[in-house]
Amino acid sequence: MTITPEREAELLASIPKGLLINGEWRDASDGGTYDVHDPATGKVLATLASATSEDAIAALDAADAAQAKWALTAPRERSIILRRAFDIIAERAEDFALIMTLEMGKPFKEALGEVTYGNEFLRWFSEEAVRDYGRYVTTPEGKNKILVQRKPVGPALLVTPWNFPLAMATRKVGPALAAGCTAILKPAKLTPLTSQLFGQVLIEAGVPAGVVNIVSSKSASGISGPLMKDHRLRKISFTGSTPVGRQLLKDAADNVLRTSMELGGNAPFIVFEDADLDKAVEGAMAAKMRNMGEACTAANRFLVQDTVADEFTKKFAAALSALKLGRGTEEDSQVGPIIDSGARDDIHELVTAAVSAGASVVTGGQKVEGDGFFYQPTVLNNVPNDAEILRQEIFGPVAPVTTFATEADAIKLANASEYGLASYVFTKDFSKLLRVAEQIEFGMVGFNAGVISNAAAPFGGVKQSGLGREGGAEGIDEYTTVQYIGIADPFADAK
Repeated sequence: MTITPEREAELLASIPKGLLINGEWRDASDGGTYDVHDPATGKVLATLASATSEDAIAALDAADAAQAKWALTAPRERSIILRRAFDIIAERAEDFALIMTLEMGKPFKEALGEVTYGNEFLRWFSEEAVRDYGRYVTTPEGKNKILVQRKPVGPALLVTPWNFPLAMATRKVGPALAAGCTAILKPAKLTPLTSQLFGQVLIEAGVPAGVVNIVSSKSASGISGPLMKDHRLRKISFTGSTPVGRQLLKDAADNVLRTSMELGGNAPFIVFEDADLDKAVEGAMAAKMRNMGEACTAANRFLVQDTVADEFTKKFAAALSALKLGRGTEEDSQVGPIIDSGARDDIHELVTAAVSAGASVVTGGQKVEGDGFFYQPTVLNNVPNDAEILRQEIFGPVAPVTTFATEADAIKLANASEYGLASYVFTKDFSKLLRVAEQIEFGMVGFNAGVISNAAAPFGGVKQSGLGREGGAEGIDEYTTVQYIGIADPFADAK
């Protein structure tokens, strides 16, 4: 695909700029708007309506009104609609990839990968919609029957982050609709355009009015606050930072809302001395540089056995330094910009503090001057174990390397974090992998693999990384509630 300024302008012009409420695109109730910027240039891409608290309640009105009918819609019909949305996105893959490249910054080829990955949640949950099983069994003493069914939990608020604009929306909307829930989607203010395009697709696919409402806004609390106080909202699914997640959990307690929280990460990437180092470097590149490191699953701490640390670091630094930085629309771009100047400043501050604490810069370590918010892919060596960069989620293309001596040391270092989302282990010894996996406190483990996210697998963490799972057979459970019906023994008269 040749990306021209004319192609960009045409796509941007085609995307709705309003709020999707009850099947119609409308302006904000107060006429408010906000700008969406290109992180590669800093220029304005589009101006969108900014939803108010009044608009949020209007969206909930629509979701609540549509809930009963959608819950009673045949599972096969819900399945067909989701599959139709999957097909439309597949046909428009280049449009979705380009809009993500423009608003988020990732290279176009990588954005195409997100379209494939994100769209798979719609196909997966279109299939799961008809497999939401219950059970019918006899009580142990044989006097009654137990009927258990799963029912949709009700209207759900879905709050997505800026780093995976399509995948985070489909990962929430897919299971919600499959389970029979209506939804209010609140995309991140930095990257809402993909969700606007997704809304267009859902309408085209036949999602009834009110079943999915989209309220983009410059004020996240202005949307979540009033909604979470309203008894009609029954569920919140949030992907974002741990501090915000903690606050939302507190807010959810007052209304006893069902919650799914996919929060921060601090993934260890453990390389044992028996690992295939070339494969470990390949895995490290995938685990670190996907999305420029702006991913909750990104490898954040590289824990390398001391006997192979120098060789691994040298090879890893060479691979990172060879990457080409550039706007994601450039054909040879491999590393796009950081999302905004504040995020880039935070990354550089962590690097500077690590160097001051004794770390060495092997490659990179600097902001890139000029337009946009680019940062050099960076490897730091000899990073002290108490360095702040090993405790904080970097969310950028920076790889701090530290060493360990024994398997027990590796496990201790890996667990020295309040987070527990993704982790990676490279070794040729499967028994070692099983021992380590049993002892490290993470919801997901990649074994000789740098990318493990998949629609068919349960995604989620432990500790401060959140609650619940998205994807897999478990994903739809987050949007259902269990109802038990006790039935008097139907054979009582025959006994």
